[in-house]
Amino acid sequence: MERAIFAGGCFWCMVQPFDSLDGIERVTSGYTGGHLDNPSYEEVLTHTTGHTEAVEIIFDPLIFPYEKLVEIYWQQTDPTDALGQFEDRGDNYRPVIFYTSEAQRVIAEKSKQNLVNSGRFTQPIVTTIEQATPFWPAEDYHQAFYRKDAKRYQLSSQKRHKFLKEKWS
Repeated sequence: MERAIFAGGCFWCMVQPFDSLDGIERVTSGYTGGHLDNPSYEEVLTHTTGHTEAVEIIFDPLIFPYEKLVEIYWQQTDPTDALGQFEDRGDNYRPVIFYTSEAQRVIAEKSKQNLVNSGRFTQPIVTTIEQATPFWPAEDYHQAFYRKDAKRYQLSSQKRHKFLKEKWS
């Protein structure tokens, strides 16, 4: 098994696209990229910990290669918005691919360049690619939120779904 970490706005919206794919063992909502050990949701919201909301994906690369995970990641985000994603604004919602190995870094950089070259977006692609730091699971009530509170999940992701339909359909 390998591990991938992606940040693309609210972690509630980043779980569902990966959660039911063959070869994905687990998708966990959490926090990464900051300087505080085991931060809480309330601490991350203060914008003083340096963390961003992210998902950790445990996957079998023989069944679902990292390249495919990165392709799905791009299609869940607005890679031209460094100041948050859709309804969610601030540095704790910034788009980042956190690599856990040199091979992942190379794949992510190549994929980003392919997106730039595609011309799909007229604005610069600002999603960063950074070395993974400790990942801290979020509180239980955040895990698999799209299943726990489907109505609230749908309401909180309307702008995201509209954008994704326009850009990726």
